[in-house]
Amino acid sequence: MHSLPFTAEPPSTGAVERDSVAGDVSGLPSPASRADRAPVDFDVIIAGCGPTGAMLAAELRLHQVRVLVLERETEPVSFVRIVGLHIRSIELMAMRGLLERIREHGRQRPAGAYFAGIDKPAPAGLDSTYAYLLGIPQPVIVQLLEEHAIELGAQVRHGRAVAGFVQDDDGVTVELADGEQLRTRYLVGCDGARSTVRKLLGVGFPGEPARTETLMGEMSVGVSQEEVAAKLAEVGETNRQFQLRPFGAGVYSVVVPAAGVSDRAEPPTLEDFAQQLRATTGTDFGVHSPRWLSRFGDATRLAERYRVGRVLLAGDAAHIHPPAGGQGLNLGVQDAVNLGWKLAAQIRGWAPQALLDTYQAERHPVAEEVLDNTRAQVELHSSGPGPRAVRRLLAELMDFDEVNRHLLEKITAIGVRYDFGEGPDLLGRRLPDLDVKQGNLYGLLHRGRGLLLDRTERLTVGGWADRVDQLADATAALDLPCVLLRPDGHVAWIGDDQQDLDDHLSRWFGRPN
Repeated sequence: MHSLPFTAEPPSTGAVERDSVAGDVSGLPSPASRADRAPVDFDVIIAGCGPTGAMLAAELRLHQVRVLVLERETEPVSFVRIVGLHIRSIELMAMRGLLERIREHGRQRPAGAYFAGIDKPAPAGLDSTYAYLLGIPQPVIVQLLEEHAIELGAQVRHGRAVAGFVQDDDGVTVELADGEQLRTRYLVGCDGARSTVRKLLGVGFPGEPARTETLMGEMSVGVSQEEVAAKLAEVGETNRQFQLRPFGAGVYSVVVPAAGVSDRAEPPTLEDFAQQLRATTGTDFGVHSPRWLSRFGDATRLAERYRVGRVLLAGDAAHIHPPAGGQGLNLGVQDAVNLGWKLAAQIRGWAPQALLDTYQAERHPVAEEVLDNTRAQVELHSSGPGPRAVRRLLAELMDFDEVNRHLLEKITAIGVRYDFGEGPDLLGRRLPDLDVKQGNLYGLLHRGRGLLLDRTERLTVGGWADRVDQLADATAALDLPCVLLRPDGHVAWIGDDQQDLDDHLSRWFGRPN
């Protein structure tokens, strides 16, 4: 099977046909008539059960969407790589009631020292209750998010991979590697950098191929912390192509060039790390007892489109970049939270006509910015005199609070502002977890619904009450009359006029009942 090159969704013809998708099928076989098509098995099939796919499945299940997640692998990855949840991702976990479950498996570190590894403390007064980095083993976060999705009712099948699909105006017929065919209303590719879904869809993935490869791992060292610090001080200023960062109890995160190391198709060994450390610093620091070892390239690519008809892309299937700043997993999870409620609205029949299109309109520019800041960070790690001079200058500039804050907010995604049109600076931004009389703001967003915070006690969500909650006598800390939040916690409207509110409720949540 193959994917048909469908174009963007046309105007809806009514509530019954709200998610109908047409396309230009010129020169291709005509799709079967509705009478000949198999019944729909699922509302959404997700290819890939990494953090993005699992989070998306959970978001959809909050709205009772029938979800199947297909994961190619039968077992978790064999290496235990530690990943970092940045502030915005931690906020999203709190927003869905997941943070306590996740935090007990992770280790908190102070926010700061993210951009190009320049060691600066976080600026004071960050606008978040969760101003820290949460380090957690990647298999653990994947397992926790998968368990969460299953608890909400998602189906997950391991050892099953998408091999092909054909979409028409009513849905997508998905063929698995074993020949089984399933019918779904939408298909989402969360299947990684080598995404089968993206390739079959024919979406371009322009960018830069990998120029260099790097080894990354966690292991113990056989020398004192003082010896490590002394060697870093000796060679670190002129050579930024390696890193040794303490990770607690004698364990270090090690990053070294992979040039000249064993075949890239083979996983790296501890001896590869030792060899590269000796070549770079003159010593291997007595490394032993690795926790995990991996290699990565610096390829940087961004999908030209995040949606073609009834097929969408998210996470690494839509964008890849070097791991500078540790943004990859976070970017994918944030894609999922942006997409989930919009796709659910489309399926449930109340989505405004253009709502699903806002997924690409909002997330594609965010990914472009992430790709640019990782490009900059990679250049700042280069060992040439020019990049070293720029790095020294940037380190000086980061002593200015505004510069440091700007870069940290960029890396942690708390500075993201979606373009919702003219209005106050808060419009389009996420709202931090404010204290409210009922406890805390994020506790009111666990169900993935919209929320009206009303200090005037005069407004109402009226006919939208089935998809938007309301909190009267809201917190004075907000210092605004009324605020309408989307399910992802971004501010959709600010004001005190009922008619203006109704217009914006219609814009984001469709027609009232």
